[in-house]
Amino acid sequence: MTSSHTATTVAAFNKILNQPKLQRSNRTTNDVVEGVKRLRRLILVEGIPSAADPTLRSRIWKIFLRVNDISSDEFASYVSRGPCSVRDKIRNDTFRTLATDRGFKERVSEEMLVRLLEAFVWRNQDRQNSAAAPRLNFTYVQGMNVLAAPFLYTLPSELEAFYCFSRFIEFHCPLYVQPTLEGVHRGLKLLDRCLKTVDPELYAHLRSKNLSAEIYAFPSVLTLCACTPPLDQVLQLWDFLLAFGVHLNVLCVIAQLLLIREEVMNSPSPMRLLRTFPPLEALPVIGIAVTLVRDLPADLYEELVKHPYEIR
Repeated sequence: MTSSHTATTVAAFNKILNQPKLQRSNRTTNDVVEGVKRLRRLILVEGIPSAADPTLRSRIWKIFLRVNDISSDEFASYVSRGPCSVRDKIRNDTFRTLATDRGFKERVSEEMLVRLLEAFVWRNQDRQNSAAAPRLNFTYVQGMNVLAAPFLYTLPSELEAFYCFSRFIEFHCPLYVQPTLEGVHRGLKLLDRCLKTVDPELYAHLRSKNLSAEIYAFPSVLTLCACTPPLDQVLQLWDFLLAFGVHLNVLCVIAQLLLIREEVMNSPSPMRLLRTFPPLEALPVIGIAVTLVRDLPADLYEELVKHPYEIR
């Protein structure tokens, strides 16, 4: 991408983001819907030029997540309570979060992760005890540390990261973080069904080796591919998932399989290849995922859309 083209793309994003309707703290649903439509198109066609304007991604994520109200006093009150009931469980995971990514470690400390996750636990403990308790309860579960990492890396403050992460968990993929990981297991079953539909030969080969998605794709589904480096590609993939829906991560995992299809088909032991996916390449993965949507029956795609949040 040339510098002039990048500048034009940055200007196009800023034109949408700087609209007075989107800048208002009391922006309406219609304001957001129209802005989101235009941002989605730009993300799919151009991608977010975050290197040229480091503020773009955080501003766009807040629009997609509809994060309007941020209270520093509320966040500070959660942090001031100190260790929560699952502090040891959190600490057992946070030290190894994206441990091989130097850039992440330089920007996000383990203490930041612990503070955010404990604040989330305190927030939901209060909500469970309130008169308007939510239908689902939330606490810390496996994988939540990795899901929090992109928010702390991308958002300009812990405060904003906390509210974006909370909104994301509670509204976009609540079933992924239940104690049973119900949404994750549903996603893995749907991955098998979608793969069988779009590439029955590859599906049959994997099944002949006793390989189901539960065995080889659990980390990728659990973390929405955030476990597969490099981080800059993860963030680009998450731009797409936040724009169009986290359900599409299942198809993004299939896309990664299709990119190494030949090696998998020719391997007598595919699990050796699948134990660690190759470095993530967001653009080809997104391109394949978008085309796969058209190959799925309507009823299967509807299940896919709803699986992160619909309570059965």
